[in-house]
Amino acid sequence: MTHVTTDRPDRAPHRLADGGNADVARHLDDVAALLEQQQANPFRIQAYRNAAETVRRLPQPVAQILRAEGTEGLDRLPGIGPALAHAIAELTVTGHLALLDRLRGESDPIALLASVPGVGEKTAQRLQDELDVDSLEELEAAACDGRLRALPGFGEKRVAGIRDALAARLGRRRRRVPEVEPAEPPLAELLEVDREYREQALAGTLPRIAPRRFNARNEAWLPVLHTVRDDRQYTALFSNTARAHELGKTHDWVVLYYDADGGQRQSTVVTATQGALRGRRVVRGREAECRAYHGVESDGSD
Repeated sequence: MTHVTTDRPDRAPHRLADGGNADVARHLDDVAALLEQQQANPFRIQAYRNAAETVRRLPQPVAQILRAEGTEGLDRLPGIGPALAHAIAELTVTGHLALLDRLRGESDPIALLASVPGVGEKTAQRLQDELDVDSLEELEAAACDGRLRALPGFGEKRVAGIRDALAARLGRRRRRVPEVEPAEPPLAELLEVDREYREQALAGTLPRIAPRRFNARNEAWLPVLHTVRDDRQYTALFSNTARAHELGKTHDWVVLYYDADGGQRQSTVVTATQGALRGRRVVRGREAECRAYHGVESDGSD
């Protein structure tokens, strides 16, 4: 087991200037260094290092490319690809990267969501508790697939405003209709990554980080797993949300982060506490598939 520690200088979010290629490259190098410490796939580590070098050598600021061509323009740069393009866009527009915060144990999803116009802190807590949303990409997906509109207090105008704000934050070009959502990973794949993470966490073989939230003693208690399935890169962590601590589920709820065409996406796996699936591992939002996977019929309560 490795305890991963990192220096934590003041890194208040800031908007990078047009000459900010060096800052973007430095952040990408930081991601690569932390992935290496946390025993991630060597190809993923090298991809971030290559991206940092590409950005460092660009003859024009990435902010100019983003303004003129959106993330599609970044995607066309040598060795970048969709996931890295979205990371560069996030760094360019917001001055920070949620993935880097997560790897450092500094992630604060409530503050991140609350920074979006039309959300606020109380709403951010609702989004996390009720929709398992803790990233800008997940909020954008919820705003486009109808989940956000289904929550009380979210009318069409408010949801449209949030979509527009996120389009600007994530470097999207304005669209009249939402994109087709990327296909979710197979259920069996998610449950297999969940099993691998929990087994290795229990065995004490995973690197551990010290999360900033709910960790007054600054203990390195949170195991982190980086693993690959087909062409998908996964990062798995126990949930460190207020709700997980309140219910005593910090060593049961597992959040799986993976790259998708629209940026990083996530799924949450939990042990069902009621109904036909009680005691079984379930991917939230995919309960019907889980019943078929586990070979059980609904009793009407799950």
